[in-house]
Amino acid sequence: MIIGERLRELREEKKFSQGEIEKRTGLLRCYISRVENGHTVPAVETLEKFARALEVPMYQLFYDGEKSLTLPIAPKRKTSADIAWGSKGKDARMVAQFCRLFSRMEAGDLGMVLFMAQKMARRKVG
Repeated sequence: MIIGERLRELREEKKFSQGEIEKRTGLLRCYISRVENGHTVPAVETLEKFARALEVPMYQLFYDGEKSLTLPIAPKRKTSADIAWGSKGKDARMVAQFCRLFSRMEAGDLGMVLFMAQKMARRKVG
């Protein structure tokens, strides 16, 4: 699909002149003509202006189907709290138990446990 042809088609469906689009977008009429004739490819920001001026959602600039497009519902995004290990359930209980046990250890013993954990983590990755 050539975007210029689609823009002209939508403009003519709405019975808008290039002058009307010029007023609504702030773009020069000669630029609008160049886009519609395929001499210029507009930037995304310019396409947003065209969509607002034509009173259509932006996807319709690229979609020429007969009926309206139904957009899929995006899944709910997880927050950092949902993703963080040890924030829920069994993992949270384990973290709490580690905290209690580490709080009772002497500094030297705690250092040794952390050193061993680092060595085990490196060995497992490598």
